[in-house]
Amino acid sequence: MKIIADTGRCVGAGQCVLTEPTLFDQSEDDATIIVLNETPDGKLVEKAREAAHVCPSQALSLEE
Repeated sequence: MKIIADTGRCVGAGQCVLTEPTLFDQSEDDATIIVLNETPDGKLVEKAREAAHVCPSQALSLEE
């Protein structure tokens, strides 16, 4: 799995960071998403799916 983040779509809501702070962070400049681990494994795969699901701007996608 690979996490793909579209920073142009990101509205900085922070739902991804709240879902899994070991996978995601936010830019201090504009609060857009920063992916800390693009290729999660184990339990983090499900957290990545959850973060993509709850993203209000649909800025996260997953490549299986």
